Amino acid sequence: MALGRLFHYAVDAVLLSTVVAGVRRSAGFRPDTESLLPDPTMRSIADRYFGVGETIFDMIQGTAVNSQYFKKDSRR
Repeated sequence: MALGRLFHYAVDAVLLSTVVAGVRRSAGFRPDTESLLPDPTMRSIADRYFGVGETIFDMIQGTAVNSQYFKKDSRR
């Protein structure tokens, strides 16, 4: 039970990080970890956390580009 809940929280955290990466890519806004976290160790952990979202976002984007189920939106 506790292991399942821990896994659920980990997946939720990765999804949140991926959404933040998508906002960064589409709008150009990112969390300001320097002003939010003055401790360099915590800032490093947060930057790694957001880096995981960037990696997942890149993998999803690469899959979508090479998939037959997605096409480029001409309205953009």
